[in-house]
Amino acid sequence: MELKFTLNGKPLLTEVKADTTLYQLLREEGCYSVKCGCETTNCGLCTVLLEGKPVLSCSIPALRVAGKYVTTMEGIQEEAEEFGSFLAAEGAEQCGFCSPGFIMNVLAMTKELENPDMDEIKEYLSGNLCRCTGYMGQLRAISKYMKAKREGK
Repeated sequence: MELKFTLNGKPLLTEVKADTTLYQLLREEGCYSVKCGCETTNCGLCTVLLEGKPVLSCSIPALRVAGKYVTTMEGIQEEAEEFGSFLAAEGAEQCGFCSPGFIMNVLAMTKELENPDMDEIKEYLSGNLCRCTGYMGQLRAISKYMKAKREGK
């Protein structure tokens, strides 16, 4: 089936099978930041932005994005690198396998929530699993990143 959508700001026209997931399509299109850890929507590794909102690409049929825009980390590298530096400064970057999905959710959260408290941050990110760092360093990085954004740094 023919599928037309926008990927990272570029129009794309491709052929997909009816049972292709968005995750599979994105990997085929070279978006290697999109990873799959569970295939059960429990880990958050496959998070991408669909029309600006975070979604789990392993659970979405590719045909559902027809006429829409999808953003992966490849499409927002500057923002991702900026937040990544906050993660590194807090020692919260270990193996990096979960980082792309986590970063996509954090960047979406900064656009959706104006000044979230720690409980709101934890709730927003509850679907992201990390087996290396624990979460305290990540939470410190998020707090510092959001503060810097508010202060215009």
